[in-house]
Amino acid sequence: MCDRHFGIGADGLMILRQQPDVDFEMLYYNSDGHPGSMCGNGSRCLVKFAREMGYCGTSAIFSAPDGLHTAELLENGWVSVSMRDVSHVEKLANGDYSLDTGSPHYIAWKNPDLVNVFDEGRAIRNSDSYKTKGINVNFVETSEGIVRLRTYERGVEDETLSCGTGITASVIAAAEAGKIDKSKGVCEVKAKGGDLRVLFQHSDKGYTGIRLEGPAIKIFEGIIRL
Repeated sequence: MCDRHFGIGADGLMILRQQPDVDFEMLYYNSDGHPGSMCGNGSRCLVKFAREMGYCGTSAIFSAPDGLHTAELLENGWVSVSMRDVSHVEKLANGDYSLDTGSPHYIAWKNPDLVNVFDEGRAIRNSDSYKTKGINVNFVETSEGIVRLRTYERGVEDETLSCGTGITASVIAAAEAGKIDKSKGVCEVKAKGGDLRVLFQHSDKGYTGIRLEGPAIKIFEGIIRL
């Protein structure tokens, strides 16, 4: 189904499943068929789908591969999803960063317009440090408090137009590096797939209250006969 030439075409497959004590469970599979970790943007889309299917109202609690999340459908049509707390951000010897926002991410400070995302992202993802478990690679630039990025995703093994956990990781890394004002607790983000927003709170315990916000728009619907 994810194949862009012989299927519908997608970065992955998300399944909504009923689960006691929460509104629903989110299952996610990468386009290579392997179970995926947390997918930030995918979760926002699944919340919108769950609302349309009657599994939740304008707010929801759902389980994902990295634990429980809350979500809200905002008045402007955007979907807001809580992300896991981040207590550890590693600064690497070369000045880049790595952290886990539900999925592992590498943050490289490079102009996303000038970098070869596929070649450089693939090289980092398959380097000795990360080739066993894999890592998502983000090429990030900040200007006037706004984060711009492009992302190479493991599992897809290519650039994707927008990665929610990568956007979240890039904002946290930028705050940690002093590239944005962490005291404001909000950052606008520009990805190839559209504009999003990350909210957070910072303390000596790390980053909490993290939320990923952005639009979720239905492209089409259909029936798949197996």
